[in-house]
Amino acid sequence: MIAEKAGLLDQVRERFAHVDSCPFQGPRVFFENAGGALTLKSVVETSAKFAAIPDNQGRDNPASHQLVDIINTSRAKMRTLFNAADGQFFVGESGTELLFRLIRTAIVGVDKGGVVVGSTLEHPASRSAASRWAEVTGKPYVAVAHNNSTGTVTVQDYARHVTPDVRVATILHTSPVTGMAVDVAAVSAAIRKVAPDCFIIVDGIQHASHGHIDIEACNVDGYVVSPYKVFSRHGYGVGWASDRLTALPREGLIDGPAENWELGTRDTGAYATFSDVVDYFDWLGGQFTDSDDPRLRIEAAARAIHDHEKSLTDAMLHGVGNLKGLAEMPGVSILGGVDNPAREGLVSLTVDGIDAIDLVAALNEQGIRTHVRKADHYSGNILTPLGLPSCVRVSLCHYNSEAEVSQFLAAMEEIVEAQT
Repeated sequence: MIAEKAGLLDQVRERFAHVDSCPFQGPRVFFENAGGALTLKSVVETSAKFAAIPDNQGRDNPASHQLVDIINTSRAKMRTLFNAADGQFFVGESGTELLFRLIRTAIVGVDKGGVVVGSTLEHPASRSAASRWAEVTGKPYVAVAHNNSTGTVTVQDYARHVTPDVRVATILHTSPVTGMAVDVAAVSAAIRKVAPDCFIIVDGIQHASHGHIDIEACNVDGYVVSPYKVFSRHGYGVGWASDRLTALPREGLIDGPAENWELGTRDTGAYATFSDVVDYFDWLGGQFTDSDDPRLRIEAAARAIHDHEKSLTDAMLHGVGNLKGLAEMPGVSILGGVDNPAREGLVSLTVDGIDAIDLVAALNEQGIRTHVRKADHYSGNILTPLGLPSCVRVSLCHYNSEAEVSQFLAAMEEIVEAQT
């Protein structure tokens, strides 16, 4: 685990900008990682470097040739991070935009008829795209109900709704509201057992910063992440499409390359900053294995991240030192239950008698950054069935520390005691 290696957590934190201080607020604990993770300092430097370069790809000059090499290098690193032997990586406007494109391409491009399957757990990025294009093409859209108690959806839940005529399926890897992960490989296998030619698209946006991505193991056709939620910056998304998804008809320039997903000239800096992200995972994994295989180092990093974040959420829930955990505080309820093995670095909660907005404000006054999730178009699918108008999301990442959890628990105890 990261904290158990002498000095490693300090080295990790040193690599991120604004790790313990906001440029507007001053010192603070950052527990709003699900809204956007901290940014690597290397990403900041790379962004500035490439923002100043006037040249584009595809020209016959030294700068243009170098830009193409940088893009190709980044795509190779993406392949290692995602563990994708084939298929195509590309960047777009955002993770949401890429999910819309992949899902639209799949639904419009498959044979007429058939069914589209998703789940009620999903973020509206994938739910909206799937339901919209299912309606346009006259395909029924089936929403597999997630479990309100556990905050996730299982392979058994999907299996009950999968029929041989399922043409397209969407899966959320991790919920940004409950923080619970889905066993994508198992769900994909269950779908393919009944509908082997189904196109399967995965929203990996919330999951990416917390660990393992393995396209080969999941056997899917599309996977999307938002780099600003995995240590890079805003302004682009990263997508992967299988060769058979790429072979479907889609938008493109007349007489342009048939396999090209990107529309217009892309920002080389986006690719370069994602290379920085992969390099960081590689470095971190190198602290836990002597392997010279980059993929094995990335897998080691994923395990270390998972273990560290579990230790932090366990401390948050059950206490640390002489501080009570959330589970011991009167009136505090935890979405998805207290001891949930699907949890990935996130605890969403409510406190009896305290509005979520007021709780976030009270924590913010003590220098602890959290976030309100409301029963709106983003989170209503999770909160409305629970009868909740809102909740407080406390989301952490592997650069957070036990000391920061202690600061949060002390503040929560003070706020809760003042209420009772």
